[in-house]
Amino acid sequence: MSNQEPHPALLIPGPIEFDDAVLNSMSHYSESHVGAPFVKTFSEALKMLRQLFQTSDPSSQPFVISGSGTLGWDQVAANLAEPGDEALVLHTGYFADSFADCFETYGVKATQLKAPIGDRPQLDEVEAALKEKTYKIITVTHALSELVHRVSPETLVVVDGVCSVGSEEIRFDDWGLDVVLTASQKGVGCPAGLSIVMASGRAMERFKARKTRPTSYFASWRNWLPSTFPHLLSVPGLPAFQQQICKSWENGARLTTPPVMQNYEANKPSYFATPSPQLIHALHTSLSQILSRPLDQRFADHRAASKKVKQTVADLGLKQLATKPENQANGMTAIYLPEGLTPPEILPNLLKRGIAAKYIRFGHMGVSVVDPKRDDIDRACAALKEGLSDVGYKKAE
Repeated sequence: MSNQEPHPALLIPGPIEFDDAVLNSMSHYSESHVGAPFVKTFSEALKMLRQLFQTSDPSSQPFVISGSGTLGWDQVAANLAEPGDEALVLHTGYFADSFADCFETYGVKATQLKAPIGDRPQLDEVEAALKEKTYKIITVTHALSELVHRVSPETLVVVDGVCSVGSEEIRFDDWGLDVVLTASQKGVGCPAGLSIVMASGRAMERFKARKTRPTSYFASWRNWLPSTFPHLLSVPGLPAFQQQICKSWENGARLTTPPVMQNYEANKPSYFATPSPQLIHALHTSLSQILSRPLDQRFADHRAASKKVKQTVADLGLKQLATKPENQANGMTAIYLPEGLTPPEILPNLLKRGIAAKYIRFGHMGVSVVDPKRDDIDRACAALKEGLSDVGYKKAE
């Protein structure tokens, strides 16, 4: 069992429960972010991310930057689209609205393709939208890349995997994905604070070919990779030192801003902004645990836990937000409360039984699922049944 201070099991869709070893990694003594020991840890973590995303393409590029999952949206909008470009956002809930708003912040025109709550846009609707106009980017919460590549091959496929990476299978190369973004505190099993992005070689080429400089500073890949864009000399307001960098490339020189992410992966010190050594240590520990056994087994464990929770919900006569199995996630279950019951009535009953809940979204991912010594899922299912019984709920016959 866990050696952590006793606390209610946190079973929301992130942050999730964390393994003791991961939390212990956070207590690593202070060290230089450009010192050899930390650089080695960061290098190994970046390489392990390639295994988790299942990419062996050397032209793909992992990014691990201090920030939340939302920073991944900024990276996509700031680096892979330019003002006036079109983005198609497949709407499956609240976060699609936010992603669209992020695009609009950068001057990108976001079109949302919506579906009823609990459902998703159908393939024929997506195909019709892609044929209607040329989109620079399409964003989805899981992959439909085959259709996009067939109908609109120039469109980048961006997967918002914040709640799925680590609990759902992602085959980056096999599925022809261009960007998958996630955050550390969900299926990856590490405390919040890291924005994790995998970008394909095609996405990197699109980035290098942009005609305008990114309008973000911290999220700009120009600051995390070599600045090798001489054509940006014509951009008004380009700082003098960056103009000099571009000119040096025109002259064949190798003066450039440090390729931070590439250097770290190559076990070389580099700097643009200070990373969090303690969080990187925690990420390294979590990824080491994830990759210590076959990924297929991890995903099977999440499917089994999901099935158990969803069966409990069905046995209680409750409805799920996503009614169709093909629309249901393996890392969480969204539950409609019985008619006449509100969250303030049921949540205290769950808390009394050691389960911390927020709304009725049941998160089941990470260590709560894969550690056989933990009974978080079973206790939560039992608490749901007992909590409903305590407030007088009876399944309709």
